[in-house]
Amino acid sequence: MLTNHHTHSYYSDGNSHPEEYIRQAISLGFDLLGFTEHSPLPFDNNFSFKEEKKEEYLSLFAALKARYKGQIELVLGMEMDYIPGIMEDFESLTTGFGLDYSIGSVHLVRNSGKEDLWFIDGPLALTYDSGLKEIFGGDIRKAVAAYYRQVNDMLETQRFDIIGHIDKIKMHNRRRYFTGDEAWYRDLVSGTLQLIKEKGVIVEVNTRGIYKKRSDTTYPGPGILKQIMLLNIPVMINSDAHHPPEVDGAFDQALSLVKEAGIRELVRFSNHQWESYPC
Repeated sequence: MLTNHHTHSYYSDGNSHPEEYIRQAISLGFDLLGFTEHSPLPFDNNFSFKEEKKEEYLSLFAALKARYKGQIELVLGMEMDYIPGIMEDFESLTTGFGLDYSIGSVHLVRNSGKEDLWFIDGPLALTYDSGLKEIFGGDIRKAVAAYYRQVNDMLETQRFDIIGHIDKIKMHNRRRYFTGDEAWYRDLVSGTLQLIKEKGVIVEVNTRGIYKKRSDTTYPGPGILKQIMLLNIPVMINSDAHHPPEVDGAFDQALSLVKEAGIRELVRFSNHQWESYPC
């Protein structure tokens, strides 16, 4: 069974019309495709959904869902960007857009008492490095702790279904500032996984770092996947596609990592409910 619940079209920071992703998914034999544009944000940027496009987007999705019924199941989600004090409540977006599900993610990290945000995503490691220096004084432990604290705050205060690329903080790090094997880092991850378990949230195994050549493994990687298996936290494989050819990006590698960690089931949102299936 092939599913992808994390897709961005040109309604946020993807590069193509939603129908192009659907046709690609059908050609690859996908059973289900979910669209998850980046949530609207109250400041100028080039990656989030624009509120003025809401009616157009929802009408288009309904039309595409009807057009491709019987060929592929289409579900509507949104990737919610959690920025404390800036982002609106997730539940209001879920209700306002009539979403089937939501992904909670952190891309912009706040340092207490500072207005600037540390952008940990995007194509440039220079952005990561300069933000680390300017916002956190180059203190990687303080910066990484702030990231996981913000993720935990999102889990404590917001309602959502899937947590996006949980350890993406490692992407531009590339083992330069920390390796991920340090006790302090493992403790941060373990605390977050316990909270994920408590809240009943699904972890996505995000493949984007592999096919974009920004990581040698998935988000999360093998060590965290093993912990996820031991905690019996549900998982899914998503490509975080921004271009139609990325719909199944590095899925084979991700499936191998999942199985090596001892995980034997994946989950999907189908027929208005979450269900598991063997992988």
